[in-house]
Amino acid sequence: MLGRSAKPTQIHVFGKTDLGRVREHNEDRFLVADLSRKEASLLPHVRDHEVGAHGSLLVVADGMGGAAAGEVASEMAADTIYEQLLKTWTREPAPTAQVFALRLREAVEAANSQIHSHAKAHPEVRGMGTTTTAVGVLGHQVFLTQVGDSRAYLIRDGTAYQLTKDQSLMQRLVEAGELTEEEAAQSERRNIILQALGPEPRVRVDLTYQELQREDVLVLCSDGLTGLVKKEEIGAIAGSERDLPVACDRLIALANERGGQDNITVIIARFDGPGLPVAVGEAPGHQVYPLIDTETSTEPVPVYRGSPPPLPATRVRSRAVLVFLLLAAVLGLALYFFSQRP
Repeated sequence: MLGRSAKPTQIHVFGKTDLGRVREHNEDRFLVADLSRKEASLLPHVRDHEVGAHGSLLVVADGMGGAAAGEVASEMAADTIYEQLLKTWTREPAPTAQVFALRLREAVEAANSQIHSHAKAHPEVRGMGTTTTAVGVLGHQVFLTQVGDSRAYLIRDGTAYQLTKDQSLMQRLVEAGELTEEEAAQSERRNIILQALGPEPRVRVDLTYQELQREDVLVLCSDGLTGLVKKEEIGAIAGSERDLPVACDRLIALANERGGQDNITVIIARFDGPGLPVAVGEAPGHQVYPLIDTETSTEPVPVYRGSPPPLPATRVRSRAVLVFLLLAAVLGLALYFFSQRP
C-alpha cells in the first residue's frame, strides 16, 4: 500500500464552477495544483502534467452561511489546504504515501481552524462554513479527505463508483435502514449535513484512498451537480467525453437544464502513463486509509449533535414486539386476578 512506482503517472485535469439558475452568488470554490511545481492554476502545463514526487492536489469546496460568508469560507478552505501542504508536505525529506496522507488530513484540519478563528473574529460572517472534498494524487494512488457532502466518483470501464461517503442526515438514515437511497434523494431534508469546516473548533476528517489504473477518471463535484444529475449520468459523460472542458460544460448544462437550484462545481481528472497498472483487480469504493494512532492530530469529535441516530428497522420492530408482549402479559394477569375474585 505504501509502495510507489518509479515510472510516471500522467494527469489530465480541468475544473469549472457555475452560478446556476437560482442563486445570486457563487459560494463554491475549486483548486487544481501541481504540488511538485508548487503551482495552482488551470494553465496548460498544470492541466496536463506528470505527477511528481510531491503529487497533485484537487479541491472542491461548497460554502454556506450567506453570500459573502460562504464565499469566504470556501476560498479559505481551498487556499489553506494548498498553502499548508506547501509548508509541510513539500518540505518532507522522505515523501512517502503514509506521510502524504497524514499531511493532507492535517491541512484540512488546519483549514477548519482558520475558518473557525476567522468567523469568531468577524461577527459579520459568524456561522459560516464549507463542505470540502480534497484529493491528493501520488504515484498510483489517490487519497481523499471528506467533510460534508461534496463528492468524488471514480469512473472505470464505463461504471461510476462513489469513493466518498456523505456526512449527512440522509446518509445516516440510509445506513440505519430507515430510508432507501432513492427516498433519501427525494427527501426535503437531503441538504442537512452533519459537519462542515468552520462551525466547530475541531472536525473529524474522513480519510480514504484508492488504487488507480490506466484510463481511470476521477470526478469531484459539489451537491449542485449530484442533487440533479445521477451517478450513472456523471459516469456516462465523464467517462466517454475525451475533451475535459467539454465534459465539464455538459455536466453543468445538464444540472442547469433541470433547474440549476444551487451553484455547480466539477473537476474531472483522467489518469494514464506507464506508472499505472492496466488493472488493479479490485472494485473502487469507500476505503478507509489507516493512519497509526500516533499520527492522529485531533481528538475524535461527534459529527451529529442532534437527536440520537435512528435505530435500524429490525431493532425498531423487535422493540415493538417486546412492548406488545409485555402489555399482553400485564393484561392477562389483570384478567386472571379479576376472574378469581368472589
